[in-house]
Amino acid sequence: MTRGHLVKRSLRLAGHATSIALEPEFWAVLEAEAARRGMTLAALVAEQDATRIEADQPLASRLRVFALGLSRG
Repeated sequence: MTRGHLVKRSLRLAGHATSIALEPEFWAVLEAEAARRGMTLAALVAEQDATRIEADQPLASRLRVFALGLSRG
């Protein structure tokens, strides 16, 4: 896998299938956080989906901002 290329994952959120494309580095941070919390990646993504303040904010953007916040500690 080449660094910087988007990796697409398919998940079910609120009963609907969706695909999210993020850079591998973001997926790695999200997977580590899900494991730390003892939850699935899908559950973590669903949690972040539910916490979006602006309804028009893309989920991929929300996940990137969340992952950046985690990596800054």
